[in-house]
Amino acid sequence: MAGKTDGFGVNTRLAHIGNDPRDFHGFVNPPVVHASTVLFPDARTMATRGQKYTYGTRGTPTTDALATAIDHLEGSAGTIVVPSGLAAVTVPLLGFVAAGDHVLITDSVYRPTRHFADTMLKRLGVEVEYYDPLVGAGLAALMKPNTRVVFTESPGSNTFEIQDIPAIAKAAHAGGAVVMMDNTWATPLYLRPLDHGVDISIHAATKYPAGHSDVLLGTVSANAACWPKLSEAFNTLGCCAGPDDVYQVLRGLRTMGVRLAHHQQSALDIARWLEGQNGVARVLHPALESFPGHALWKRDFSGASGIFSVVLAGGGEKQAHAFLDALQIFGLGYSWGGYESLAVPVFLGDRVIAKGPYEGPVMRLQIGLEDVKDLKADISRGLSAAAAA
Repeated sequence: MAGKTDGFGVNTRLAHIGNDPRDFHGFVNPPVVHASTVLFPDARTMATRGQKYTYGTRGTPTTDALATAIDHLEGSAGTIVVPSGLAAVTVPLLGFVAAGDHVLITDSVYRPTRHFADTMLKRLGVEVEYYDPLVGAGLAALMKPNTRVVFTESPGSNTFEIQDIPAIAKAAHAGGAVVMMDNTWATPLYLRPLDHGVDISIHAATKYPAGHSDVLLGTVSANAACWPKLSEAFNTLGCCAGPDDVYQVLRGLRTMGVRLAHHQQSALDIARWLEGQNGVARVLHPALESFPGHALWKRDFSGASGIFSVVLAGGGEKQAHAFLDALQIFGLGYSWGGYESLAVPVFLGDRVIAKGPYEGPVMRLQIGLEDVKDLKADISRGLSAAAAA
């Protein structure tokens, strides 16, 4: 069945994409290849690099299995596998910009992406400008002759603004820029960025593909036009992932469909419930009809994942800390996409445009695989504590 999965349902495809058991003596899973040196049969093959594998940093059967699976999901020409989600951001940016270039980045971007842009990119002579995530086709007015990359993230990190990606891509391409998108929230199951005009799709595979809060990994997938340059940047930087981590993510990928469906159902149930709770000003979840970007989400996305934010009805740090400290099931920790529920306070102080205003503290919730009734009771404890603080 391997290699013949087109036309099947998503869970069938997830169970079979990436590798053909017949290539490895019938074993269902690919080998975990630990490699640096690869031997050549003779001097001519070595001189011409005339074999599939040449060195551990250039790929192994393990990395190929995951990259092939991601290409199948993304509809991409090629995928690189890197050691973290942040590396999946930095490698393509370093590969596609140079001193004197101008980069447009959504103001609702993942905070470590902003830090990289504001420090390393600026130090390398790249002009960084942040744009309103709701700009849409208006991006055309921000384009400059030296704009080389437009970096998008939809929904936006922590506040979940939905961008009009096709309109942004059209404006960017008209100005000769490459469009990159951090698509970690939706995964390629709920949005395929390349189908909407994006050139390079970025994922923190640490999140839903891995799914168990025990591995760091990133993937970057490119269309045919951008793949050679992305591949060259990857090989030049030597930023390759270890085989055990790659294997763990490939294993997690097999169950991502059923896990994501559970995350989606539970999160939407809790988000709808939260809209009617005392102490809640509003809920920032794109799949809610009340969310300002809901129509765009419904147009472009086929589903929602398990992370969203809730705005408390007034208060400040004292109320935010009371809410968090009262939680018994939700852990206080970064990242998301694992089986356990998490909560973190949202910091918006580094934004220049998409600052709100918000009625009170913004709390980001990752809804895990626990029972919804237990999670609701836990959140109720947090809301009561915030109100009493």
